[in-house]
Amino acid sequence: MATTLSDWMSWEAGVDLVAATAPGLPMPNVIVHVARLVHTPRGSAPAGMILLQTDPAGSPLVMGFVSTDAVNVGPYFGPKIFAGTPFAGAPVLPASFDFAFTADTATATVRVGGHEIRTKLSGLGAAELVHRAPAAMTPFWQQGVERAAASAELWIDGKSVPLLLPPTGITGGPPAVSAPCGLYAR
Repeated sequence: MATTLSDWMSWEAGVDLVAATAPGLPMPNVIVHVARLVHTPRGSAPAGMILLQTDPAGSPLVMGFVSTDAVNVGPYFGPKIFAGTPFAGAPVLPASFDFAFTADTATATVRVGGHEIRTKLSGLGAAELVHRAPAAMTPFWQQGVERAAASAELWIDGKSVPLLLPPTGITGGPPAVSAPCGLYAR
């Protein structure tokens, strides 16, 4: 029996990081979820979402959906995938991306809003199949392949940013993963 879907997106070669820059923060203040290629009903392009609030008391340095296609692909995420969450109205920011993958690492570099954000995940584990039900911050089904990272690093404009990884990321899995492929569907 088939399930009818209203909205979906899939990706290839994802690099996902959720972290905090200081102990005791009520929520992570770093999210870098990007992929070398994202597919939506409106087109395909490198894309993702970023939240960098390096000063927990201040405004985010960068926050929004990022894509090389800020006209078709980027605007799809908020109202179609993240509807009903605080990310639903996030801005869409034009960005450029570079990715590098080895047997043990996944690196993503994003240039957006005059900043260069680079994250490197190391100590990648075995590939695991995931199937997650919708939750409060992720109101969509998630399926895919993930490789959890043992460690993560972040540089903003060439400066290293210390990170603390929470036990769980925003999608309910590990906070730092290389995601070779996957799907969000509502």
